[in-house]
Amino acid sequence: MSIAATQPAMRRLRISPTLTKYIARQFFFWFASFAFAIVGIIFLATVVDLIDRLAAKDASLGLVFQMALLKLPHLSQEVMAFTVLFAAMTTFWRLTRSHELVVARAAGVSVWQFLLPVLGSALLVGCLTVTALNPLASILLSRFERLEANYIHNESSFLAVSKTGLWLRQADTGGQSVIHAARVSAESALLHSVIVFRYADEDRFVDRIDADSARLEPGHWKLFNAWTSSPGEPSVFHEVFDLPTDLTVDKIQESFAPPETISFWNLPEFIEIMDAAGFSALPHRLQLHRLLALPMLFAAMVLLSAAFSMRPQRRGRVGLVIMAGLLIGFLLYFMSNFVFAIGLSGTIPVVLAAWTPAGVSLMLGVAMLLHLEDG
Repeated sequence: MSIAATQPAMRRLRISPTLTKYIARQFFFWFASFAFAIVGIIFLATVVDLIDRLAAKDASLGLVFQMALLKLPHLSQEVMAFTVLFAAMTTFWRLTRSHELVVARAAGVSVWQFLLPVLGSALLVGCLTVTALNPLASILLSRFERLEANYIHNESSFLAVSKTGLWLRQADTGGQSVIHAARVSAESALLHSVIVFRYADEDRFVDRIDADSARLEPGHWKLFNAWTSSPGEPSVFHEVFDLPTDLTVDKIQESFAPPETISFWNLPEFIEIMDAAGFSALPHRLQLHRLLALPMLFAAMVLLSAAFSMRPQRRGRVGLVIMAGLLIGFLLYFMSNFVFAIGLSGTIPVVLAAWTPAGVSLMLGVAMLLHLEDG
């Protein structure tokens, strides 16, 4: 075959930069439109819910709006897959309806070349969601949960894990105690190398307790080989010392920072700290892999939307086909949440639970497009 004969074929393998920008611009326009509409609906629903929950707390309307805005980025991140699905379906449907897709196909542009701008845009949105929106959402969500704990749940305990060990604050009669432990045996609720600082009226130091270990029992901490030191008095040794508490093992586990409140960039380090402290980091490890799989899930949503919305108009029942595409998108999204819940229970490996929904969706979209293009 001559070089001149192969040149038209090679040109057909490349999509025009002008067409690429046009399709990408269409996708981003519809993505921004749907994002604005969905975020607006979520904000209004959140405000109504908070007004109902804070009705008995005499909270101001300003606090309600502040809490709603703090939670909004997290909720927006959760429905981002739907936004990509709606935007891609609308983009392909309008290009098909206006016969622009037919013209492009007649010019030798394959469905895969036509998909590249939208796929690239969806992957870009996924990467920005993970690397930029998620850190912002995690910071704001942690502030929202602090306000929620103060104004709605009236929680008085606080727990944090750092490289230096476990830090726990609990309310006592007339004051509070701050407990530090170098490491923890989570199965037996046993703290090792324990230091307790006790305060009256939240800011007046009372005494310090140093103990080899402490075990959580109903209604109190049992400290072993403890030394109590008060200002201006000699230290006193106690073979066993009881420190009252209203905490339970379940309350302590629930007090850990939820995975959603930790930035994508900080999750690996937090997982290492949790493992070193003796606690299970399964939810945080699952959240990390789920975020890593998010761009692939967005790409799968684009492929599925293309398989349902790029069908020629002459086949009829376009509305039913698009509705079927939306239904499959919803089913895949809820399937991912279901598999995520199974992963949290430890029934299946973390990697399998996090990557299966995106991988299955991607393969299903590719298979449907292959049938549409070559079947």
